Amino acid sequence: MLKLYKILVPLCALATILYACAPEEVVNKYENRVIAIHPEAAALDAARIRKEANVEIADGFDLALWAADSLVQDPIAISVAPDGRIFYTQATRQTSSEFDIRGHQNWMTASLSFETVEDRRKFLRETFSADSEESEAHLKDLNGDGVKDWKDLTVEKENIWFITDETGDGVADRSQRYLEDFGEEITDVANGIEFLNGEVYVSVGPDLWKTGDDNKDGIADRTESLSHGYAVHVGFSGHGMSGVTVGPQGRIWWGIGDIGMNVVDKSGKEWKNPNRGVVVRCDPDGSNFEVFSHGVRNTHEFAWDKYGNLITVDNDGDHAGERERLVYLIDGSDTGWRINWQFGKYTDPKNNTYKVWMDEEMYKTRYPAPDSEQAKNEQAAYFLPPIAQFVNGPTGLVYNPGTALAPKYYDHFFVAEFRGAPGRSPIHAFKMQPDGAGFALASADTIVKGILPTGLDFGPDGALYCGDWINGWGTKNEGRIWKLDMGADAGAEVALRSEVKELLAAEFDIMPTGEIMNLLGHQDQRIRRKAQFFLASMPDLGGFGSLEDVAQDPQANQLARIHALWGMAQMIRQGKDRITDLEPFLLDADPEIIAQAARLVGDLKHAAAGETLIGLLSHPSARVRFFAMEALGRTENKAAVQPILAMLREDDGKDTWLRHGGMIALGRIGDAGAMRSLATDATRNMRLIAIVALRRMESPEVKAFLEDADEYVVAEAARAITDDYTIPGAMSPLAQMLNKRAWTSEPLIRRIINANLTVGNNRTVDNLVTYANNTANLTDMRAEALATLAHWARPSLFDRVDGRYRGERNKSDDYVRQQLGESIAGLMAGGEPAVRMAAIRAAAGLKITDATEQLSGLLAKDPSADIRAEALFALDDLKAPELDKLIRMAMEDRDNSVRSRALSLLPKSSVAPEKAVELYADVIDNGTVREAQAAITGLGQLETAGANAYLSELIGRMADGKLPAGVHLDLIETIETKNDDTALTEQLSAYEADLLKKDDLGLFASALAGGNSGAGRGVFYWNSSAQCTRCHAIFEYGGNVGPNLAGIGHRMTPREILTSIIRPSAALAAGHETVLVTLKDEEVLSGIVLERTPEHLKLKVGKTDSRTIAQADIAEEETLPSSMPSAEGKISRREIRDLVAFLAKMKGEEG
Repeated sequence: MLKLYKILVPLCALATILYACAPEEVVNKYENRVIAIHPEAAALDAARIRKEANVEIADGFDLALWAADSLVQDPIAISVAPDGRIFYTQATRQTSSEFDIRGHQNWMTASLSFETVEDRRKFLRETFSADSEESEAHLKDLNGDGVKDWKDLTVEKENIWFITDETGDGVADRSQRYLEDFGEEITDVANGIEFLNGEVYVSVGPDLWKTGDDNKDGIADRTESLSHGYAVHVGFSGHGMSGVTVGPQGRIWWGIGDIGMNVVDKSGKEWKNPNRGVVVRCDPDGSNFEVFSHGVRNTHEFAWDKYGNLITVDNDGDHAGERERLVYLIDGSDTGWRINWQFGKYTDPKNNTYKVWMDEEMYKTRYPAPDSEQAKNEQAAYFLPPIAQFVNGPTGLVYNPGTALAPKYYDHFFVAEFRGAPGRSPIHAFKMQPDGAGFALASADTIVKGILPTGLDFGPDGALYCGDWINGWGTKNEGRIWKLDMGADAGAEVALRSEVKELLAAEFDIMPTGEIMNLLGHQDQRIRRKAQFFLASMPDLGGFGSLEDVAQDPQANQLARIHALWGMAQMIRQGKDRITDLEPFLLDADPEIIAQAARLVGDLKHAAAGETLIGLLSHPSARVRFFAMEALGRTENKAAVQPILAMLREDDGKDTWLRHGGMIALGRIGDAGAMRSLATDATRNMRLIAIVALRRMESPEVKAFLEDADEYVVAEAARAITDDYTIPGAMSPLAQMLNKRAWTSEPLIRRIINANLTVGNNRTVDNLVTYANNTANLTDMRAEALATLAHWARPSLFDRVDGRYRGERNKSDDYVRQQLGESIAGLMAGGEPAVRMAAIRAAAGLKITDATEQLSGLLAKDPSADIRAEALFALDDLKAPELDKLIRMAMEDRDNSVRSRALSLLPKSSVAPEKAVELYADVIDNGTVREAQAAITGLGQLETAGANAYLSELIGRMADGKLPAGVHLDLIETIETKNDDTALTEQLSAYEADLLKKDDLGLFASALAGGNSGAGRGVFYWNSSAQCTRCHAIFEYGGNVGPNLAGIGHRMTPREILTSIIRPSAALAAGHETVLVTLKDEEVLSGIVLERTPEHLKLKVGKTDSRTIAQADIAEEETLPSSMPSAEGKISRREIRDLVAFLAKMKGEEG
């Protein structure tokens, strides 16, 4: 067999050269690196890998490996150049220089406080100071200076490569590094790339970069930042800048996930969206920048159909019960997501767990139906809901240019589904269909499964190319690029595709203008675009005239006319003073031409066309009405307000996109008075539209809607006032609504309570006290009012509703103590348990010392163990006079949880430490596991020689197997806090070393027993670092990426469960184990294990095929690693222990 020859050719290593150029440009030289493979070896390697791959392919498709991992490493985004070269971004900084907040939970508060990239830079420099604890734990000394600090984050650079098939045999044989750059401490991973007219655009936070290879040696020698200010927060890895591409009118588009942006554009305007993802655009030189759409979470890539409609699939929030969302993005749209709905307030003990995204069901398609009578709990009106729940983990997304693959898949989008495992990460083809002014999902089909797809792009040959991460989530210095195609036997138009390939490579500057004009109507979108861009780039008005001639020809191909219009707009944007030439197209006979012209007039902000646009608001086409309205909004045409309202009134909210577009347009026009006047409108939909328009204006006039008779309308106004950056001028009126009516809407009540906290004066204290005392009010909301009062002096740094970082808001709580003190006894004494618990916590938090006698009585006699336990903690907070006596009484309580709490308080009492050690020893020997855990934790707080001596004895008992397993972790964690006691820490280290010889789980073995299953349920369903439900469900609640865990406690032992959590590849569930098998006759197979016995191995080797192999015929078997990430380092050992306990209880019964 021909050996694989890999040649690493260092060609040059030149120092950075600075040329005389614009101040923002820096011309660089990068060390070149070429990887060349003998063509025959490359072909043999590709054939071998293809044979080993266990892929399922839809009928009519062929899948071939185009580039093997000898040429490709960790590809994220790809871009195919017209000459067939494939550029790709290699993830380099992900492992050591870029951080995922799930592994740094102690950063969450700081991260959400950031408003700019510079805030993050400052944090990283402070956190990773020289040899700090964080530096030691998380950094490598990459610069070799002997110090671990933030400077080590500036060593690794991102890499951009291009790959070629030098021989044209269909298999790549050469890869060259185009660029190695981008390595500040704040630099993210390069997630997007686009080749355009010889230049390469790269999106890598915090910048969009334009790069060029001026001397054509394959090495970038010019880089320029077109836009700066992306990746404000440390958030989820993979949520960076991505999707960079060229739009229909020649502008550069890209996106940033929910780690946010705060950008000052070239004109000096600030665009501030630190907490939400955005899709943005600018001209190729960085001018005319604007945010097109916001409120996305992570639209990794997006694409336009042939009419310029922007479609994408946005990632979900990784919560149980939701799915990713198929969305049609429109100019100015808000699709709802905020990073503060992911993490932050949910782990703050001063706050609550209310999550707007899930509790208000924002992830769902629009509900109820527009004509429903439901009022109280209808979905919020201010955001654009998705078209459909769709595929998991969307990454690459492209649109068939019109000739690729075969006619069956023309007019289709293609999306890659990334789930961390090739067997569960298909590529889908889907088609949209018009639905009023928007779209609906017409169909969706899986076309290939068995690779782990990242970026997608169509090649000049008409094939679909796909990056392959191979397996898992992390980098591995391996990757592939596949070619998915359809042949003539599947209907491919081979001759047409050959023509397209030639035209993409052709030099248009030597072709007659008339011939280029004809290409505006070509079947392939890329050829139409190339012709459009060429004509638009002509240095004189000849190009404009040519474009206008085509656009004006009613007999011309419709798409030719559209591209001609787009080209005209390009030239106008570049400075051609011919904008009035677009006006006649607003009166065209073709509704689509009218719609396109209206969109362009709006894009260019041509206010003079206002009268014609107003007339189009009554056009029979919803699409025409939509773009006319959009244009009137972008031109801020105040004369259009009433006509727009009339159009929206007629639609009555039935068309989701017209409604949202109307809110955007009216918000841009900014006539607050006109919107306020709708407060008395008889139609609910019109009042909602007005509220959202006022929200977009940040106008306090929204307060006029607080007196609305419809509770849902009031809730929408409350959302406008309290969410995001708030509307301070309307906050006080909202606060005063708390006791005016018997509200029943939880979203509304929470926001009114929150408004009272924000205003924060004596009157709002009275409001909250009155509300809490009214037994007619909702129980949970009365408890929320009390919780708000409990932390009045120093509330949570996060908003109590939407979780946004609000910072310190300290104030006096004297008046709160006085007012609530008068009624606290009644609130604690009886009624709903949730209110009683909240009242006890409020008494403690506000230091209402008069409550101590009643609390003592509750501890002694209340029938509820929860109340008794909470009373004990309150008494401790209040430093009750006879706390020792109360603790001793609680230690004799009939309930384990109360006794455990008492034990945890013993070190605070005046009980002599020697006596406390005796008490703890007795509990450890004779009490329940939960009590023994509390006793060991208490021992650790006793700073005495006797306590330490007993802890040493317990380590010895643990080593000898004479200490209950359920308290091992508690003992280990207690010793780990004793950094100043060398003897104890050395004894623990010796125990760990010995344990590793007996148990490969090491100290994680301490998580096998003693867990709290209730706490484990919280870890499984709601922990933002564990994210179990992102992939797993229990029965129907959760994700479907990994195996369903219903009944796992029956199928697996606690040790097996623990192993699967911290070492997922060590024990794979049935149906999720993929193996690579080499037979003795050298045949290689890959498949999913269906059955394994001593005699045979049964594999699923295709979409429907299986194969049974005799064990005697197997020469070698390799199990491919699991795609599930280890929980080690993501969550604590205690959380792992609780999770094991929870899963071990899952015996197969739902409930």
